[in-house]
Amino acid sequence: MKGARATPRLAFGARVEPGERMLPEEVAVALSFNGTTQAVMMATPDDLVDFGYGFALTEGIARPEDILSVEIETLPRGRDLRVWVAPEAGARLSARRRMMAGPVGCGLCGLDSLDQALREVPSVPPSSFRLTPAQVMAAVAALPDQQRLHDATRAVHCAAFWTGDRITLAREDVGRHNALDKLVGAMMRGGFPPEGAVVLTSRVSIDLVQKVAMLGSAVIIAVSAPTADAVALAEQAGITLIALARSDRFEVFSHSDRLTTEVPHVG
Repeated sequence: MKGARATPRLAFGARVEPGERMLPEEVAVALSFNGTTQAVMMATPDDLVDFGYGFALTEGIARPEDILSVEIETLPRGRDLRVWVAPEAGARLSARRRMMAGPVGCGLCGLDSLDQALREVPSVPPSSFRLTPAQVMAAVAALPDQQRLHDATRAVHCAAFWTGDRITLAREDVGRHNALDKLVGAMMRGGFPPEGAVVLTSRVSIDLVQKVAMLGSAVIIAVSAPTADAVALAEQAGITLIALARSDRFEVFSHSDRLTTEVPHVG
């Protein structure tokens, strides 16, 4: 399976059973911009072009129109993801120095100042996008159909985009930040507008809210809980943060005005 490989194992229970289990792949991915390495992340080696585009946008390095090309070189010990950007993006590269080895659970490793870790993000643009409670729960109910790699391995995160009636895109990765970056990159490359909700299988931390704000989407729906500071940032950025979401319930932590009352059906 793409992004995973069969690994020998012994299963212990009523008896010992040899066999195999599908496990996700995890490789070092070096992200370089105009020849300078900005980050080294451990990631699932799928959808890496999306990863390059999304990382550039969500980390404030380059806008979509700044990206000239993305190249991938397979090396013996990982992948070299080379992003080439227009000269005018050079100032942002210089201002955002990064050299980090990022474990899959970390989105802020290696930042060289507290200001970078707690960077300000733009407020999301005004939007008419609204959701009924039924649509929020439908988004969560639709998420498992997008998680083929998780179904096979039980070891990856998913980030998806919900437009109100369906999930239009989804990406998976061993890292929750990587999955979101891949989703953002896929949206950029496909010309998808950010009018909708980002649906996450993970907890919501400050850095994930930062990334969604850079995308410009007004709603986050997560199956796990947020941190208190992630809620504060979502409130500041104008993002509706919905968490602990299930197919039958959820909790809203910021900008609940985007939740509308369902219109009763008239027979």
